[in-house]
Amino acid sequence: MARKDPPQQPPPVQRLRVRYAKRGRLRFTSHRDFSRAFERAVFRARIPMAYSSGFNPHPRMSYAGAAPTGSASEAEYLEIALAEVLVPAEVHALLDEALPPGLDIIEVVESPGGSLADRLEASRWRIDVSTPLDAALVAVETFLAADEVLVERMTKKGLREFDARGAVLTLAAVASEERGGAAFDLVLRHGVPAVRPDDVLTALAAVSGTAMGEAPLMTRLAQGPLEESGAIGDPLV
Repeated sequence: MARKDPPQQPPPVQRLRVRYAKRGRLRFTSHRDFSRAFERAVFRARIPMAYSSGFNPHPRMSYAGAAPTGSASEAEYLEIALAEVLVPAEVHALLDEALPPGLDIIEVVESPGGSLADRLEASRWRIDVSTPLDAALVAVETFLAADEVLVERMTKKGLREFDARGAVLTLAAVASEERGGAAFDLVLRHGVPAVRPDDVLTALAAVSGTAMGEAPLMTRLAQGPLEESGAIGDPLV
């Protein structure tokens, strides 16, 4: 008996883009855990999702530029496809009520089309460490004066070496009220391989010989298109 083709789902009638935050203890939520929590929230909120075709249909959701586990963020993004046209503000309220505190919806807008991932060209980070400010200032000066600073990190493909300096657009150190030491204001260009804020901390320690403290508090403040002025634009505009 010939196997039947899987049922075809109707195409989405609306796409929405969502900005959300990871705050407090929820910064330790992995991308996989968040995606599960978000799917449960969509189900509880009874949002009419569009589904993929095939033998195992799943809700049409696409994630872009997820922050590393352990870091907080005010600028995480995803896109959802719907089977009915809804008012974005209503979806905002439904999702925010269904998600646990610390995974907070900030904005929901209609998708203008195109690729959301392509609009996420750079990120701005604040990294609070216990390192004294004077030592952090010396580390920043030494790092920025270098043409290249190589670091190593274990990836899915094994141990990789890459240049952390090349991805850094701006870097400064100020006093940190959170940790009593220093706070780095960092703008990172997205690329392949992706340079993460903890890679920059590793590079700062390597060029200065000064440890950057334990358990740094890393918070993504923004991510989006990189404007000519060097500022990071709003990817939802």
